[in-house]
Amino acid sequence: MVSKAELILKAQTRQERGKKRSAKLRKDGKIPAIIYGHKQEPQAVALNEHDFTEIIHHGKRLLDVEIDGKAEKLLIKDVQYDYLGKRIIHTDLIRVDLSEKVKVQVPLVFKGAPAGAAEGGVLEEHLAQLEVECTVTEIPEAIDVSVKAMKIDESIYARDIVLPAGVKLVTGSEVLVIACHVPLVIEEPVAAEAVAVEGPVSPEVITERKPKEGEEEAGAAPEKEKK
Repeated sequence: MVSKAELILKAQTRQERGKKRSAKLRKDGKIPAIIYGHKQEPQAVALNEHDFTEIIHHGKRLLDVEIDGKAEKLLIKDVQYDYLGKRIIHTDLIRVDLSEKVKVQVPLVFKGAPAGAAEGGVLEEHLAQLEVECTVTEIPEAIDVSVKAMKIDESIYARDIVLPAGVKLVTGSEVLVIACHVPLVIEEPVAAEAVAVEGPVSPEVITERKPKEGEEEAGAAPEKEKK
């Protein structure tokens, strides 16, 4: 496991930008990143890919980052993955103050099996994360949602989720989060039954046409004209 001391991330300022330079950074095991906020100019930096990925896997949002020897508190604003959704290729970080409030997206974790499962009910997830507002020191890694009591045709909305102390809901209260229902079975018409009702269709038989009177038979040699 990664210790608390190991969660201090080191970064280096990068002067060169562009797709080719970013591709070279990734090849060298680094992630291009941009730091915003606090009315300062955006700063381009490079992060160690392995260390940053480890921090992401531990659910950290608020980071202690050492940039060219200077320590800063940064919040992960956005993380971009490759087309396979596996490797991190870019991230945006914002400067924060420990006392200020921020709006962030927090993942939802659904716990338990619904009561309606005994009657064939299944869960349908409509929302994977909630937007909340809180101080940077109170950002939850995830929000647990118990679905054990859900029966068929019951739903959970954003307003129903219990948030940790100091965390305020930003997502609309009427937004549907998860529902329990019986799957709809659609029966497709069987083509064979329709054929049986109408009766079999006889194939059309094509025969050679007999020559009419006065027509020459195919392949017959024409008579010589009499002198």
